[in-house]
Amino acid sequence: MTYKYNPVRIKKLEKTLLVRWNDGREDEITYEKLRDECPCASCKTESASKENYIPIKSPFKAAGFYDINKIIPVGNYAVNITWKDGHDTGIYSWDILRNLGENK
Repeated sequence: MTYKYNPVRIKKLEKTLLVRWNDGREDEITYEKLRDECPCASCKTESASKENYIPIKSPFKAAGFYDINKIIPVGNYAVNITWKDGHDTGIYSWDILRNLGENK
């Protein structure tokens, strides 16, 4: 798959992820927004029964919930973000990162 926009640089800052794109645009996406929009199945409330299920979200956030531990490339189309609380199943495609940067 070919993406119209590809990051040429991804850098962790103190509270934001800086993404520089091949068209010259730069986005700073907060860690909070990245985590709250995690695209993994458990964060997006996948249901085994095909019925709508809305889990109760706790206001409590574990230590490190909004802190990035590491960023790992996934092929030429995405990055996997590991959070300091141990969550590591979110794969952020270039399209997802671009959309998060556009919708600040």
